[in-house]
Amino acid sequence: MLQINDVTFGYYVNKKILDTISLSLNEGGIYGLFGKNGTGKSTLLYLIAGLLRPTKGQVLLDNVDTSLRDPVVLTDIFIVPEEYNLPSIKLCDYIDAIKPFYPNFNTEILKDCLETFEMDGDINLGNLSMGMKKKVYMCVALAARTKLLLMDEPTNGLDIPSKCQFRRVIAKGMREDQIIIISTHQVKDVELLLDHVIIIDDKRVIKNEAINIDEPINLEEYFVNSLSKQISTDTARV
Repeated sequence: MLQINDVTFGYYVNKKILDTISLSLNEGGIYGLFGKNGTGKSTLLYLIAGLLRPTKGQVLLDNVDTSLRDPVVLTDIFIVPEEYNLPSIKLCDYIDAIKPFYPNFNTEILKDCLETFEMDGDINLGNLSMGMKKKVYMCVALAARTKLLLMDEPTNGLDIPSKCQFRRVIAKGMREDQIIIISTHQVKDVELLLDHVIIIDDKRVIKNEAINIDEPINLEEYFVNSLSKQISTDTARV
């Protein structure tokens, strides 16, 4: 289980981005993290991964504080940031370099995910476009078999066929006990994948709700309506 307990964070003194955020995320779920630009979605992912340290509060993965950067915990966390660079080396060499850090790494899942993206495993990462690099990195992330997988805008830069392949890759490559958090503005790309929706606005969580997979949901409308209701509630309080 992932527990976010009263987490507060700001990059500057007396200027909070997130204020007393609390969430509990269960194993075996795909969570969508949504919010307007600048509301702290990426910041929350980095706090969860232990790349940032909360001003107050804790993030616990199986009751261990991720900000302590314990190597045992880090082997169960993988983050796919929105922007990144990959070294100009062969994929096989890259995998050999990172596999020791992820004891559950599964090369068969890597191969299967690459095939779903219609990609050859015998590639040089330096020769790939940004969209191709993103697909390879997502395959690596799923093959790492970590309990916690964080993805920030994973479908940015993907063409329409690749977005369909992305959904298949996630569905096929996910561990049964895995927690996946996807932060994105491209809601149409992920709405069929999600079990749960989290919306943050004005430094706090305004929506934390499970999705009924038997009832299709329009996430764009859901997001806009949630923000409108929150504005109405805040106005009424004033």
